[in-house]
Formats: sequence, structure tokens, C-alpha cells
Amino acid sequence: MLTQQQATENVLAGIQIKERSKVNKKVLVLSSSPRRGGNSDLLCDQFTSGAKESGNNVEKIFLKDKRINYCTGCGTCIDRGKSCPQKDDMAEVLDKMVAADIIVMATPVYFYTMCAQMKTLIDRTCSRYTRITNKEFYFIVTAADSNNQAMERTLEEFRGFTYCLEDAKEKGVIYGTGAWEKGEIKGKLAMEEAYQLGMSV
Repeated sequence: MLTQQQATENVLAGIQIKERSKVNKKVLVLSSSPRRGGNSDLLCDQFTSGAKESGNNVEKIFLKDKRINYCTGCGTCIDRGKSCPQKDDMAEVLDKMVAADIIVMATPVYFYTMCAQMKTLIDRTCSRYTRITNKEFYFIVTAADSNNQAMERTLEEFRGFTYCLEDAKEKGVIYGTGAWEKGEIKGKLAMEEAYQLGMSV
């Protein structure tokens, strides 16, 4: 019969083996808030902290720091099979989307839709969206409206994007509702939910 100490040692050994066998994932967090430290951006930071705490390789991109032009509909990528001719930061971001295992997409909700920065990013994936395959997706939405159900219109825009991708899996949604002023999300349950969801990846 095992002593209490031996049983404890066996449990700890099992945990260590499990930790060593865990495959660290590449997590890409895309924060589209036009306000650094805005509510959706703060939830991105919480998710990032949790994902790092659980041993993953995490990168957060604040889209406002990048120069990403609108898609012009020129057809170079679709009709001619060539890379996008625009010389901006989108190619770098797209490379990271293709390489990631997990993609977190966060937006403030404006007029019950995603913000322009996120929509512009999505449109510019056109040249290589067929290579964004087998990804897990998490969505973060923040809004002054406290009704989570009212966020479904915005979430359906994200789902419209992932519907076009091969083997995309929606793994979770963080509703940062009832937050209007910058930083108002602090102290709300969504902050802890974002951290715990990051920990779970």
C-alpha cells in the first residue's frame, strides 16, 4: 500500500509529465481597438496573460500600429494568382495568421458591427485566406449595450469570415458588454473570463 507521501509524489510526477507533454501553441491576438487600453484591448491583454501563463507562445498585434490599406478589388490575387501588390504591413500580419494555431480577434462594437480596422484586416486576407487552415478562433466583443444577445450581429460577421476558412473552429467568445468609457471594463466579470479562457488554450 502506498504511503501518503508516495501517493503525493506520484500525483506530482504525473502533473510534471503532463506539463512536459503539453504542446505549446502559437497564439495570435489581433486587437482592432482604435484606443490603446480601450475595453477590447484590455480584454486582449487579459487573454494574452492567461495564454502565456499556461505556457503558450503568444503575440498580440495592436492593429492601429500597422499600416493596413483597404482592399481595392484589383483582382491581382484572385484573377491572376499573384500576391497582393499593396506595399504595407498586411503581408507580415497575414504570415502570422497562417502560422498561428490559435487566432483571437477582438473588436469594439460600433453600430452593432465590427470596427473598420477589423473589417479592413479581414478583407485583406483575400490573397491567402485559403492558407488560413485548421485554426482555433476566439472572439472578443465590447460594447456599451449590456445585452449579450445584441452582440450576435457582430459575431456573425466574424463567423462569416471563418465560414470561408478550411477547418476553422470557434472555441470561445468573451462578451465585454456594458462598457462605454475607456477602461470601464475593469472590474467586470469579462476580465476574469478573458484570463481564464487564455489559460485554457
